Amino acid sequence: MAQVGPLIDTLKRELKAQGKTYLDVAETLDLSEASVKRLFAEKNFTLTRLEAICDILNIELSELVQKMSKDQCQLTQLTRDQEKEIANDLILLLITVSVISGMTFSDILNAYDIPETECIQKLAKLDRLKIIDLLPGNRVKLLVAPNFHWLPNGPIQQFFQEKVEQDFFSSRFDKANEKLIVTNAILTDSSNARLQKKMERLAAEFNELMQEDHSAPQQKKSGTTMVLAIRQWQYSLFKKISK
Repeated sequence: MAQVGPLIDTLKRELKAQGKTYLDVAETLDLSEASVKRLFAEKNFTLTRLEAICDILNIELSELVQKMSKDQCQLTQLTRDQEKEIANDLILLLITVSVISGMTFSDILNAYDIPETECIQKLAKLDRLKIIDLLPGNRVKLLVAPNFHWLPNGPIQQFFQEKVEQDFFSSRFDKANEKLIVTNAILTDSSNARLQKKMERLAAEFNELMQEDHSAPQQKKSGTTMVLAIRQWQYSLFKKISK
């Protein structure tokens, strides 16, 4: 049963890769679109329904399982030592984030003032770290999984919190491609846990969209960062007047 979640995630990626929608699945299963969305959210499919969806994708269920296995063999996170090595080298960190975001060798050279030889050296280091395969012609094959993430409170996360946090939040967040939502509530632990699950699903969708956009022309894409956070917290000035 532990494999059901990854299998459904693989199915979603295959549907998007073939341009199939939840509406297409709903018509195949003779369900409403809302019901299909709920099935995917809950990852609750019978074998018969899985096979029916595979039919509209023209793949066998066994092929879907093979795709899932291939995804699971990919890197989902680095070791602490690997992250530390990257975090201590600003150019290496920049190139790491760039290739994970889908940028090619030429994209990086066009976007940043980095000598070609140095860029190749950094890509070679990422190859040794098994983050990429550096192919002939400086082509990059990404080895990280779609759900790749930095270590919680690891060297990369700490770097961004210490160096980038102030810069990130310096915006007014009033442009069409920006949004900041701050909301407060008094919640139970169970409600907090439900929100964290929703945040995980949103982060997964962010990664899926990044995978979809890999083939889009670089000039049509922009570096995009999403920050999701929740904690039990009270502003320090409020604490001073709390009983």
